[in-house]
Amino acid sequence: MSISTATATATATATATATATATDATAFEQHRGMLLGVAYRMLGSFADAEDVVQEAWLRWSADDRSDVEAPRRFLVTVVTRLSIDRMRLAYRQRETQVGPWLPEPVLTDEGRPLGPAETAAQRETLSLAMLRLLQRLSAPERAVFVLREAFDLPYEEIGGILGLGEAHARQLYRRGSARVAGGHDRFTTAPGKHRELVEKFLAAARTGDRATLEGLLAQDVTLWSDSGGKVSAALRPVHGAGRVARLLIGTIAKQSSVDFRIAEFNGQSGLQVRLGARWQVCAFEIADDRVAGVQWMANPDKLALLTPKD
Repeated sequence: MSISTATATATATATATATATATDATAFEQHRGMLLGVAYRMLGSFADAEDVVQEAWLRWSADDRSDVEAPRRFLVTVVTRLSIDRMRLAYRQRETQVGPWLPEPVLTDEGRPLGPAETAAQRETLSLAMLRLLQRLSAPERAVFVLREAFDLPYEEIGGILGLGEAHARQLYRRGSARVAGGHDRFTTAPGKHRELVEKFLAAARTGDRATLEGLLAQDVTLWSDSGGKVSAALRPVHGAGRVARLLIGTIAKQSSVDFRIAEFNGQSGLQVRLGARWQVCAFEIADDRVAGVQWMANPDKLALLTPKD
C-alpha cells in the first residue's frame, strides 16, 4: 500500500469514526432529559442521577449497538438498572446517617431537564413530598412506579427493562401504589394555593410572628431536617404545630443575619433561607390549605446547586 493510499484510508477511518461518535452523541442527547428524570426520581439525588446518566453514556459510546433497534428502550434499561444498583447501596449508607434523610431539591425554574412534567401524575412524581414517600418502596417497586407513573410506559416494556414478566411488573406497581397511596393523596394542592401559603409563611417568619406561623400549620404537621450530620439540625422528626412553630421561629431568632427568597423547587414554591452565612432550603408539603410537612435541607452536600448567585 502506498503512503498516499494509507493516508487516505486513515483519513476515511477517522472521518467515519468521528461521524459515528457524533451520531451516538446526538442519539443519546435526544433522551438525556428522560434518562435524568428516571434516575432522579428513583434516587432522590440530582448529583447521583447525573453520575448514573454519565455512566450510561460511557456504556452507550463503548458498546456495539449494531443490534439495538430502540435506543430509548436500551438507554432507559441501562439507567434503570444502574439506578437500582445505586439505590441498594444508598439504602445501606442511609442507615448510618445522622438524622433524617431527605431527597435533594432541584431548582426547576432554571430549566433543568428532569423528564416530562405536562400531566398531574408526572408533576407529582417530581415533588419532594412524593420523593420522600417513595423511600418506603423497595428498589424494584420504585422503578416500576416511576416508569409507569412518570413516563407512562406499558407494563410489558417495564417488565422487559427490569427482566420481569408483565404480570410481575403489574404486581409490583399495585404493591408500590398501595404503600404510597395515603401520603400521595394527602399532599395534593393547587400550585396557586401552594405559592400563597409559602408567601404567608415567609411573612410570618420574617416578623417572628409565631402565632400566625402556627396557624398556617396542620395540627399534625411534621418537620424533617437533613443535615447529613455536618451542621446543627434536629436529629429526629418534629411533630405538631406548636413544636414546629417554636423550632422554626427559635432557629431564625438565633441568627444575627437572615434572608429569605421564594424559589421553585421540584415544580413547587419553596424558600431559600440564609441563616448567617449559610444558605439552606425549606420545602413544603401542603394539604387542606395547611402546611402538613416541612422538609428543611441543611446538608451542604445537597445545596451546591441551590445557593443564590447574588
